[in-house]
Amino acid sequence: MEIITSTTNQRVKNWKKLAQKKERLKQNQYLLDGWHLVKEALLSGQKIVTVLMTKDFKHQAELELAPATELIEISDNIAKNLSLTPSPQGIFAIVEMPKDNLVTPDNAKGAWLFLDGVQDPGNIGTMVRTADACGFEGVVFGEKCADMYQPKVVRSMQGSQFHLHLCSGDLMTWTKAFKQRKMPVFGSELNQDARSYDEVGRHHDFALIMGNEGNGMNQALLKETSLNLYIPIKGHAESLNVAVASGILMFALKD
Repeated sequence: MEIITSTTNQRVKNWKKLAQKKERLKQNQYLLDGWHLVKEALLSGQKIVTVLMTKDFKHQAELELAPATELIEISDNIAKNLSLTPSPQGIFAIVEMPKDNLVTPDNAKGAWLFLDGVQDPGNIGTMVRTADACGFEGVVFGEKCADMYQPKVVRSMQGSQFHLHLCSGDLMTWTKAFKQRKMPVFGSELNQDARSYDEVGRHHDFALIMGNEGNGMNQALLKETSLNLYIPIKGHAESLNVAVASGILMFALKD
């Protein structure tokens, strides 16, 4: 097993660069940080190129790697250099970015969550985990969303990304394709003239669009949906957090 101890090592520098989107695209890889994420990736059959592990990583006996996966021992300094957390767990994985998803707007089935300009990694992670818990088929990241392989987004999704189809795409294209196939697309807006979310029943094949934290959904998309939904607020709060609202809507709509 190769051992790397210096943060100036070129391979370490390349792994560190994976925090940047342009480098992830260039290297066609992204970084997982922490045992839970690495374990979920292993269990779900992700293509793991390299596993990095400190000498005293406590779950070494549980590691079951494919023959093609490279295992490298790294120093504690390198672990601190690569991690976003103050106390790294001592394990990382370099994962190959999936090739173009086989799921398209024309063949997608089941329940889908469309993210329209959602930027906060914590919100995205909560929404993806909730979609996973609710039995959704996948999530589409529209334009102006935070990148799904950004380290904070990856960490926030907590492995649920391996249980769903994650796609990037133009939400107008996805919306029109779903509607053409008689699959309803529900928008969401803070507008009392919209339909209350509890008046539309439950569905199997459909999409739910959630908009940007500050500006809500794109107006052109709002006009293209099958129906736009509203969550009545009974107290004095002006609005709901987008991740909370998405959870209410997903569990209310999914059959």
